[in-house]
Amino acid sequence: MKTLLMYEPGHVELTDLPTPEPAASEVLIKIVASGICTNDVRDYLGDCNYSYPRIGGHEFAGVIERIGSAVDPKRFRPGQSVVKYIIEDCKVCHYCRTGHENICEEHPRSKIFHATDGISGYCGFAEYVLAQADDIMVFEHERSFAKMAMTEPVACCINSIEQTNVKFGQDVVVIGGGTMGLLHVMLLVRRGARVIVSEPQPARRELARKFGAAAAFDPTACDAVARVRELTDGRGADAVYNTAAHPAVAAQAVKMCAPCGTCVMFSSIHPREDVPIDASALHSFQITVTGAVSPTISAYYEAVQVIDKGIIDPSPLIDSTFKPTEFDQAIARAQEPDSYKVILAFGDEEARS
Repeated sequence: MKTLLMYEPGHVELTDLPTPEPAASEVLIKIVASGICTNDVRDYLGDCNYSYPRIGGHEFAGVIERIGSAVDPKRFRPGQSVVKYIIEDCKVCHYCRTGHENICEEHPRSKIFHATDGISGYCGFAEYVLAQADDIMVFEHERSFAKMAMTEPVACCINSIEQTNVKFGQDVVVIGGGTMGLLHVMLLVRRGARVIVSEPQPARRELARKFGAAAAFDPTACDAVARVRELTDGRGADAVYNTAAHPAVAAQAVKMCAPCGTCVMFSSIHPREDVPIDASALHSFQITVTGAVSPTISAYYEAVQVIDKGIIDPSPLIDSTFKPTEFDQAIARAQEPDSYKVILAFGDEEARS
């Protein structure tokens, strides 16, 4: 099978490797479409501490090619369109037992990040990948594998929103109008929230409005915190979702919160610096600051449902599609500040729809 094997940061070659055989409890997925994530870009640039060689790619969708002998054929069969839950959850640690499998204790120690005797990675940048059958979720209706490959990003945003318990009519702010910020907008509008977007690029502000944002402003042209308060009758936002990486923006996000509001640090912070926060204000106004990382199983399943049933359509955020032989162009496009989701098409033209 063809794989995009990273021998070291910045050095990726299209390499032939043996196609794996599924064990009894596994399925073999033929990958059709795989998205390039910001973490894939950071990995490529050497901003991660992983072992090499490595095959990146965790936003993938494809078709079941073969199933293992112990896999229930009434539930899974060759030809089904599927995605894989990408967290290597152990199912027995404290966090897995309490519904937080997205921060499983064993996941950071898995071969996804460090493989002492082989290839590390999620392995979605390849023609085939193995998966445990109980990690597979099936699409019944959707036919675009490019849309299906957006499942993991959508699931991350669902997990983020579920940290806040947004109610109908509440004012919320999304900081950042990139792929993840705009997925937040789509989902929050359908939750009945009044969405305000802080984004410096005019084209992204316009797209946010198209997706249902009530307001979108340029934070470089005004006092962003004051603007949020102006748009919310002086209160601030009931929830703020920070999808931007800069530490100064994270500090600003907390200040946008209304009393009893919640600020979600959705993005990791780069550079990794301490963020100054007025702890007295958190106390006096009962403001909650929390994080959101990766999806839970339930968030992943919800993402499959909202895409498969057409409740949201992430296709306007699919920026461009490249073949594996065009990886250099694909990773370059993914690094452009005006790009959205870049897709690698390992399969047929269905990935381009």
